[in-house]
Amino acid sequence: MKTKLIAPSLLSADFGNLQRDIEMLNNSQADWFHIDVMDGRFVPNISFGFPVMKTVQQHAKKFVDVHLMIVEPEKYVDEFINHGADLISVHYEACTHLHRTIHHIQSKGVKAGIVLNPSTPVLMLEDIIADVDLVLLMSVNPGFGGQKFIENTYKKIAETKDLIVSNNSTALIEVDGGVNLDNASKLFEAGADVLVAGNAVFSTESPERTIELLKI
Repeated sequence: MKTKLIAPSLLSADFGNLQRDIEMLNNSQADWFHIDVMDGRFVPNISFGFPVMKTVQQHAKKFVDVHLMIVEPEKYVDEFINHGADLISVHYEACTHLHRTIHHIQSKGVKAGIVLNPSTPVLMLEDIIADVDLVLLMSVNPGFGGQKFIENTYKKIAETKDLIVSNNSTALIEVDGGVNLDNASKLFEAGADVLVAGNAVFSTESPERTIELLKI
């Protein structure tokens, strides 16, 4: 899997024209679809669930990256797999039995990721890093789009990279929150493989061109 991947977040799409926006991403240089699922309990907001996933499943022609910002994610992973997820990431802070959940996701032929909130130290991943396919570092506090990027993320990328290398892990590093044209190249240089961009893509006049520029 090549690095410098862009995963536009459908949370920022136009839900009145969701199929149109999905088709736009299909025809763009975007690599993944990023799906933010919020339950109003783990984070102070509620986003979409399975009806929207069904629309994504019907129309998306690219890799589907599902980020579960929910409590007890293990209860729902099978349903998301049935709705076309190619990768499911669960929060370290929300998942009591991490190894079990990660291995269960992978046993279904789907990639599994672990997510860290901004205040959770990277060292918490030491006993799971060799098992996961991806580490998602939140560069804002999860729950809302359009937040300001937290600068400490660069340090966390470096620490995650060191942990991956020292454990012979093949995990990719994904960054989500406040990603834009000003910091994308710096994040890739710091060691990120995948960048999630929502408002930075969908609020622009030409989302396709913005996706191209994010990859430069």
